[in-house]
Amino acid sequence: MTAHLDHQARIEPPTGARRESTRRLAVAAALAGPLFYASAIIQMLTRSGFDLRVHPISQLSTGSLGWIQIATFVLTGLGVIALAIVHRRVVVEGLGRRAAPLLIGVFGAGLVAAGCFTMDPQLGFPLGAPQGVVPMSWHSVVHSAAAAIAFTALAVACIVLLVRDIRRRAVWPAIGNGVTALVLLLPVTPESASVQVALTGVVAFTWTTVVALRLRRAA
Repeated sequence: MTAHLDHQARIEPPTGARRESTRRLAVAAALAGPLFYASAIIQMLTRSGFDLRVHPISQLSTGSLGWIQIATFVLTGLGVIALAIVHRRVVVEGLGRRAAPLLIGVFGAGLVAAGCFTMDPQLGFPLGAPQGVVPMSWHSVVHSAAAAIAFTALAVACIVLLVRDIRRRAVWPAIGNGVTALVLLLPVTPESASVQVALTGVVAFTWTTVVALRLRRAA
């Protein structure tokens, strides 16, 4: 059965085994954000020397326990890629039908890349690291570039979906997409960059969870 939203978008639930796999992917996508922040919060509370006011969450990828945050980035990115697949399967017509899942997929791939290429130990973390800011290594540059591309891609996806929602007069989805895009595109203040990026991530992953749950219901 096909569910028509209006002339701007159409959702068509998959059938059979494809439907079940789509619903499982949607669950994985919905859990990606909570997984990321549950892991990050536990590490922030248990790893000596970490201070979110000074150190970005990405710096948890350094040191002997850095593999935990690396795995967190990769698993979260795969969860976001699952969301892109779900969106592509479920939304079969309308503005953003192709662009949105592609951009969401770029967001997920960027998170995977950010996990594979780590920041440099600095600012006293992990313990024993230089106290100041160190020159960026090549892998730190790749990490920063991947993260910037990832969040920009998600912002563009939100703008595409915002236009669609305005056209079909979907007020609450439009507000959600608009606010998310605005937060993602706010310039980062150097003095509070670590906290700002962490809060931006909360908004981004809240968006992925909400969208994943909506698409799961549609599937």
